[in-house]
Amino acid sequence: MLKRLLILLSIIAIGLLVYCTFVENIFSPRLSPKDTAKITLNDLKLKVEYNRPSKRDRAIFGALVPYNKVWRTGANEATTFETNKDLMIDGMLLKKGKYTLWTVPMEQSWKVMFNTKQYEWGVNEKMQPMWDPNFDAIEIEVQKQNIEETVEKFTIAFDNKTGNLKLTMAWDQTLIEIPMQTYPYNP
Repeated sequence: MLKRLLILLSIIAIGLLVYCTFVENIFSPRLSPKDTAKITLNDLKLKVEYNRPSKRDRAIFGALVPYNKVWRTGANEATTFETNKDLMIDGMLLKKGKYTLWTVPMEQSWKVMFNTKQYEWGVNEKMQPMWDPNFDAIEIEVQKQNIEETVEKFTIAFDNKTGNLKLTMAWDQTLIEIPMQTYPYNP
């Protein structure tokens, strides 16, 4: 009896392994891997968690990511932004806390929204962004920059090279910069 049970359990285990490998493909790497951008400046700690889709010879802005429509700012799960201090962003106060980050890419500029609602996923079953504007803490508009080099994987980073802190986003041949500073500002 014990021998039959072990044989049955072995068959089930092999079946699950085959299913996971060939049907669900759970052992292959994600097409849009997770990543984290972090910076610590004195007692300020900022963190962005996001997923990095690749260009893969596709037209990106105005095509894969349409102009003038809300984008989840990455792939898969909603992108999150976390700060342990109050920030000033484009003259607006963003209180310390955790936010979801949404964007509206446009031809000359982008809207950037910091949203207080936490969403498990970036889009619903109809592939529409799960963003609810009623939870926007702030919305700003920043200029889009065209860059010469092509950025293959969507990249979010912090830039403080000149002492002026910026949150940057780059993909394909597009770059945006979101200037930010701690509040109250002490030069």
